[in-house]
Amino acid sequence: MWGGRFLSKPDQIMQAINVSIDFDKKLATHDIAGSKTHADMLAKQNIITQSDNKAIQSGLDDILKEIDGGTFPYRAEFEDIHLNIEARLGELIGTAAGRLHTARSRNDQVATDFKLWVRDALEGSCALLRDLQKSLLDRAAENTDTLMPGFTHLQIAQPVVFAHHLLAYVEMFSRDISRFENCRDRLNESPLGAAALAGTPYPIDRDMTAKSLGFSRPMANSLDAVSARDFALEALSCASICAVHLSRLAEEIVLWTSPGFNFIRLSDKFTTGSSIMPQKRNPDAAELVRAKLGSITGNFVALSMVMKGLPLAYSKDMQEDKQPVFAAFEALELCLCAMSGMTADMQPNKQAMATAAGSAYSTATDLADWLVRVLDIPFRDAHHATGAIVALAEGQGKPLYELPLADMQTIQPKITKAVFDVLSPENSCASRTSYGGTAPDNVRGQVQRWQKILAKQG
Repeated sequence: MWGGRFLSKPDQIMQAINVSIDFDKKLATHDIAGSKTHADMLAKQNIITQSDNKAIQSGLDDILKEIDGGTFPYRAEFEDIHLNIEARLGELIGTAAGRLHTARSRNDQVATDFKLWVRDALEGSCALLRDLQKSLLDRAAENTDTLMPGFTHLQIAQPVVFAHHLLAYVEMFSRDISRFENCRDRLNESPLGAAALAGTPYPIDRDMTAKSLGFSRPMANSLDAVSARDFALEALSCASICAVHLSRLAEEIVLWTSPGFNFIRLSDKFTTGSSIMPQKRNPDAAELVRAKLGSITGNFVALSMVMKGLPLAYSKDMQEDKQPVFAAFEALELCLCAMSGMTADMQPNKQAMATAAGSAYSTATDLADWLVRVLDIPFRDAHHATGAIVALAEGQGKPLYELPLADMQTIQPKITKAVFDVLSPENSCASRTSYGGTAPDNVRGQVQRWQKILAKQG
């Protein structure tokens, strides 16, 4: 491409470090879309002839067919996908191919292609997140009365219903969707037409190409257009946060499937065995989802390090921008699909969950709240009295709801038998009627709300 300036070919090691076709060929369809749009604009502006544009369009269509059919000749000698397509176009249509690069640089070409790819990846992630939400919601709808313990510090804290726990992740993934959508909106400005860094003297129509490619507008500064990769960093940041949520849910699945919890069961579809211990059923899918957070977040850090010291505008360092993004979103897609499958597959052990929900004096807070509401005792005093009653029950090896009333009255004489109305896990859950609380009626309302939201989104 630059043979007029250079008298010899690059060294073999220079060629090796410079070639990116092995990974940037993922941009092939986006590159063709951008080139077709650019050629149409050049013809409309009388920068190239209609006949040349017709040849370019036909040649690019043929190349797209080759790519889709797996017959396109990717060649390392042409370095990247952009030059590979340009070279192949020349082979197919001759000299007209050389006019395609008029008023365009690889700098704005690459930035445009990359934005188109990231935009598609963000939209794909949103679709997969909605699938996961639907899977979680299906399980929640079946378990609005299924008791389980809520935890703090991984210690049993208060009873909740299983649906309430699952809906917490529906909410988290909703915010992930919002972040992806906001990122998409921010990146949706077209770099095409910025050329190398300073714009072009040709009378191009950047609004036309932006609209044709689905962008909201052209980017306003040519330097920014070719050098900015914050859209990729933001996408990776959003992916990392989403992966944190997936990892947390995966960790809970690992815990819940263990014999110590025995809260849920996964089928053979999402578990593996042991090479030496025939009794084992390992939640490997969940463990791998949990682990992939490392690579997704690591790719965010990797791209941050590539970009942190680059002066404007373009530097070859930025060739390293794509692999972290490609790898992160491939991993995220796999994790989202795996998690949707696991949540659809999981079967709760309702008896084990209910037993755990009533253990470890999980209704102690209900006792303290009863003392405040009914006996008008200051909460700190009620908290102290409840602690003493829990110690008494623990000494007798009994749950609170089996401790004799007379024993409770040795701590607080005003307690009546009405206190037993709040000491069961079922009554504890039912009493949590504040907005966002775990009362089954509340939770059923939230399930219905989310069913309507997801039905509208399709």
